[in-house]
Amino acid sequence: MSDKARPVLGQVLGGMGMNRREFMGRAALLGLSATAAGSLFATASRADEPKRGGHLKLGLQGGAATDSLDPASYSGSVAFVIGHCWGDTLVESDPATGGPLPSLAESWESSPDASVWTFKMRKGVQFHDGKPLTVADVVATIKRHSDAGSKSGALGLLSSVKGIEDKAGDLVITLSEGNADLPLILTDYHLVIQPNGGVDDPLACIGTGPYKLTSFQAGVRATFEKNASDWRSDRGFVGSVEIIVMNDATARIAALSSGQVHFINSIEPKTVELLKRAPTVEILRTPGKGFYSFLMHCDTAPFDNNDLRLALKYAIDRQAILDRVVGGYGTIGNDYPVNGNYALAPEGIEQRVYDPDKAAFHFKKSGHGGSVLLRTSDAAFPGAVDAAIVFQESAKKAGIPIELRREPDDGYWTNVWNVQPFCASYWGGRPTQDQRYSTSYLSSAEWNDTRFKRPEFDKLVLQARSELDEAKRRELYRTMAVTVRDEGGLILPVFNDYINGSAKSLKGFVHDIGNDLSNGYVASRVWFDS
Repeated sequence: MSDKARPVLGQVLGGMGMNRREFMGRAALLGLSATAAGSLFATASRADEPKRGGHLKLGLQGGAATDSLDPASYSGSVAFVIGHCWGDTLVESDPATGGPLPSLAESWESSPDASVWTFKMRKGVQFHDGKPLTVADVVATIKRHSDAGSKSGALGLLSSVKGIEDKAGDLVITLSEGNADLPLILTDYHLVIQPNGGVDDPLACIGTGPYKLTSFQAGVRATFEKNASDWRSDRGFVGSVEIIVMNDATARIAALSSGQVHFINSIEPKTVELLKRAPTVEILRTPGKGFYSFLMHCDTAPFDNNDLRLALKYAIDRQAILDRVVGGYGTIGNDYPVNGNYALAPEGIEQRVYDPDKAAFHFKKSGHGGSVLLRTSDAAFPGAVDAAIVFQESAKKAGIPIELRREPDDGYWTNVWNVQPFCASYWGGRPTQDQRYSTSYLSSAEWNDTRFKRPEFDKLVLQARSELDEAKRRELYRTMAVTVRDEGGLILPVFNDYINGSAKSLKGFVHDIGNDLSNGYVASRVWFDS
């Protein structure tokens, strides 16, 4: 390619994400001839084509000596990635929208009330040991994880499963109540399909995934080789994978900077600018669903007064927390636990902003006298103490005195969170809005950490869960979001981003909407450019 053509290629975005027609149209607007544009498109397409081979090294935080290879027990980032290396689920989620996509199940349909689901299984898929995948394997897998005595991390997700059976070669799942999100529930990383459901040997790591496990030492490393019989050709580009447990942040950064590994996770915002100086490193920033927050118990004085809750919601400077505490690596929250990374996210809800006058108005109307005690600790989220100080400063300008109490990191999640009436907290994202609200906003939820209990709200959750019409469901979720925003005990200043880093030679990383580590598929999606 000539030097003259290079900047033009950049102007038309190098063909990334465009088909030929779109590329040619963009090039024509820039004055390129059809011949020149065609040549550039071919060059860009070849540059973006995945290359095969090489040994991928991932340095990951989130592994422990207690880790097990049984997918039912998976927790933490390392197990998350390991499971997606060797196994497949029935359904995957679309990286761009978060909606369900076919995987081992080719298609599905439900009864009108979303209580009976029929999945058509993909034919011709083999396990790593050469045996064919059958519906019986899928039935056994889901039964193992949904059994009342199971210790699976997916047990709660499958609590409404009433029946699982093979009907003429189709998988049929019957629920005790309608759930329009069942396909997305089946994307859960615990639900890796195993021969006979993993009943015989749950630790064998025999699956249908892109790589075969070759070694594993809990809390240290796991290695894989390419599955030559993989049923998919659009993944598993590297020849082998090595996952190295690196729980120390400094060690991860040093390993990436020196080229010892090709990818690391969990980069702290305060170290991003330093890491950017390394000429071989690329920062990968993915907007997330998790959020930093402050929680008030709606049933405990003085927070049982909604005017006081509103006063505190208006008294927090969200932008200051985003800039000073999160380093800009996040998005502003609006006091409900859902953002645009969720499917059917609510639209058109006015953003609540820092307003000392409104805060003062509601504080006076509440009749509360004296200070408000806020408990905090950096165990809640990185920078939680600093965030509480920023909150204290902004509230002071509204005439609201906040007393801060720094609690010990050790025991914070036992002695403070979900116990004390006003404290700092963190929530990770959930695959669906239903799971997000059901986990901590239903009156009966064990983790209802704002003590938000509204029978009418509970009805909305159940109604939305079984609603198959997306427009109606979106409107129900909007009503739920507004209710939590205006009546609940959640103060949500920011949703945090996931910050990972890779060698510049590593290509193909997919920013999977709202999910870290390309939703666990990082090893199967990336490739080396040479």
